[in-house]
Amino acid sequence: MRNRDAFSGCHPAVSFLYFGLVLIFSMIFMHPVCLAISLLSAFAYSILLNGARAVRFNFLGLLPMMLLAAFINPAFSHEGETILTYLPSGNPLTLESIVYGFAAAAMLAGVICWFSCYNAVMTSDKFVYLFGRVIPALSLVLSMTLRFVPKFKAQIRTVSGAQRCVGRDVSDGGILQRARHGMTILSILVTWSMENAIETADSMRSRGYGLPGRTAFSIYRFERRDRRMLLALLACGGYLAAGAAMGGLRWRYYPTIRGAGANGFSVSLYAAYLALCLLPVFLDLREARQWRLAQNAEGGSHA
Repeated sequence: MRNRDAFSGCHPAVSFLYFGLVLIFSMIFMHPVCLAISLLSAFAYSILLNGARAVRFNFLGLLPMMLLAAFINPAFSHEGETILTYLPSGNPLTLESIVYGFAAAAMLAGVICWFSCYNAVMTSDKFVYLFGRVIPALSLVLSMTLRFVPKFKAQIRTVSGAQRCVGRDVSDGGILQRARHGMTILSILVTWSMENAIETADSMRSRGYGLPGRTAFSIYRFERRDRRMLLALLACGGYLAAGAAMGGLRWRYYPTIRGAGANGFSVSLYAAYLALCLLPVFLDLREARQWRLAQNAEGGSHA
């Protein structure tokens, strides 16, 4: 049976390098074209990974946050030369502050969306595999931290459901009773999280985690596909870094909106950035096509 996401089956080093590149570039490339590529690619990949849940998160969570961030910036930042009007406080409302607000909102939403994709692909066992021998204690702490949020959310639902069955949920009773029930649920969750951390630490210690010379079983192998992906990531990342250093992606918002215009060099950088961001989607489409061809060939041989 074919995996749902082909990129998740790549070597952890390839996945970690990919997310490192797209996250760094998403935060430092403020060119409008780059922001649009990063945001739309992150949206597409998150939907590929999480389906309808990602659609709800993107449109019900990220979109309102983007609009809020975009409208907050002009209220506090009044830089820029193009004055559109004056606010009731007497401060100017500038075109540059509005555009920068939308750019900052797009950057923030793109980074959050990329992190949601990272959380789905880079599981805790992959992170421990990469850094377990180099920084065993820190890698274990980071792995537990990354796993803590989804496990905590699942435990909240479990505890709230159990408390609701006995009439002690936060929706039962008056204000004081609800607050008391909420404190009880919080106390249960804190106790559970501490016990879970202690049990995990004792389990890892009993298995010799972090001891010198300790061997570990690993299911990850660096295959030919991983080498091709690594070369593609290094080529795109190196070209984009060199292009940015040469000013091909330069853009500013204050005091006036200025940046690198559209020419052959900048268009090639946009294409490289698009290829980098959509690399997992291209890989999944390619393997889906190969899977369909294999299925058709198998059906033809049986016929």
